Amino acid sequence: MSIRNDDVNWDGWPVEDYLTENYRQLHPCDAAVIAHHAAYYRTLPAGGLARTVEFGAGPNLYPLLLASAVSAGIDAVEAGAANVAYLRRQLATGPDDSWRPFHSLCRQLDPRIAASPPAALARVRVVHGDVRALPPGTYELASMHFVAEGASEAFDEFAAFCGHFVRCVVPGGHLVAAFMENLPTYRIGATSRWPGCPVDPERVTRVFAPLTEELDVTRIDADPTLPEYGDTGMVLLTGRTRSRPARGG
Repeated sequence: MSIRNDDVNWDGWPVEDYLTENYRQLHPCDAAVIAHHAAYYRTLPAGGLARTVEFGAGPNLYPLLLASAVSAGIDAVEAGAANVAYLRRQLATGPDDSWRPFHSLCRQLDPRIAASPPAALARVRVVHGDVRALPPGTYELASMHFVAEGASEAFDEFAAFCGHFVRCVVPGGHLVAAFMENLPTYRIGATSRWPGCPVDPERVTRVFAPLTEELDVTRIDADPTLPEYGDTGMVLLTGRTRSRPARGG
């Protein structure tokens, strides 16, 4: 049987192993994601969005740095206790030095980002909660990184998470996302096993097209500097929520 989201102990997410494997250095794939997203953020006014959300924030700080250019306030919503504790430490004592290259690249691509990582993250609020419980139409922009395809092995649950992601944004609001392409169930560290739902640009488009407008979906190749999780690259998305219901919807 497929592993579903509620089967998993997300409080036990191996934060340090995950950071060591993925974010203690700036990998080319993340530089590509940052460049892709920064190009979209540059089309939006500085600080022009009153309230935005990082949907399933995990311990990844670079999406928060990017969104800080356009957001007056950012909710980093995360269910896992270990990830929440890490985020709160980063905000309270200042980000780990390993995030400095990420901040430098983000600011190089969007100079509206504050000159130091702590200043850029000053508008972030950590929210310990289930993203599926976010009220509809709460935010002007939602950002999501490697969440829906890593929440469950079941495609219907992947699609449901994407639906929650879209619905938490106001009509005509903005969406920015990245997904691991063809991610199988995988390991972090020596033993921990986590669910994966294989998706590709076609499957992502199929889920988002009925819910969005101005949808743009692209991909990048797998990064050989990362651990071999079994994925084939990343799928990148920008778009807007529908300003009015789809015909017949």
